[in-house]
Amino acid sequence: MQKLRIMIVEDQTLLRDSLQTILDMEDDMEVIGVAADGDEAYRRIRECHPDLVLMDIQMPKMDGIECTRRVKRDYPQVKILILTTFAEEEYIVDALANGAQGFLVKDIPGDKLLGAIRDAIHGQLMLPGVVAEKLAKRLMHKNRTKVANGTEEKLGFTLTERDKSIISLMLRGMSNQQIAQTLFITEGTVKNYVSSIYGKIGIHERSKAVIYLQTLNIEH
Repeated sequence: MQKLRIMIVEDQTLLRDSLQTILDMEDDMEVIGVAADGDEAYRRIRECHPDLVLMDIQMPKMDGIECTRRVKRDYPQVKILILTTFAEEEYIVDALANGAQGFLVKDIPGDKLLGAIRDAIHGQLMLPGVVAEKLAKRLMHKNRTKVANGTEEKLGFTLTERDKSIISLMLRGMSNQQIAQTLFITEGTVKNYVSSIYGKIGIHERSKAVIYLQTLNIEH
């Protein structure tokens, strides 16, 4: 079994060591690197090629938001989960806007931490509704309004029934392959529909697109 390669970026030594201990006990995970600041993290990610990074926000030299931006720019396949506290909502929104997969509070129970990592690897967004709402407002275009009761109001685009079916499954965190299996169509067909949806909403990154689509309350 291929293990998930995880890097921990956290400036508090005790928390960093505790996270590493928890993760290394799992059969399907391994910590392949740690870093105490964003600058060190960016260099280590380039060397170690992790599947997922647990990223603190407030760190010396380079904070987690800037590090996330650089990593997603240069290594878009790397998943990033932000480690934070509830007092940092604005930082969370910035991190998500720069491509983070979601966030985790630092006092999260161990079993939920492990579940969140596995969910994130499979494409599921990890964020509370209040943060999703704030990010969505940044992504919305001025000429679009929410869909109320399933009726499109000046969205500037039209969604087909197939679009809505695929969006519904995207919002459940399904990958293109899982959507194809659910709808009994090819993965290539799903990719074409997803690309079309991206074009209609003017957003071309899956995590941002899903957050925006959540605000439309699309019924199917």
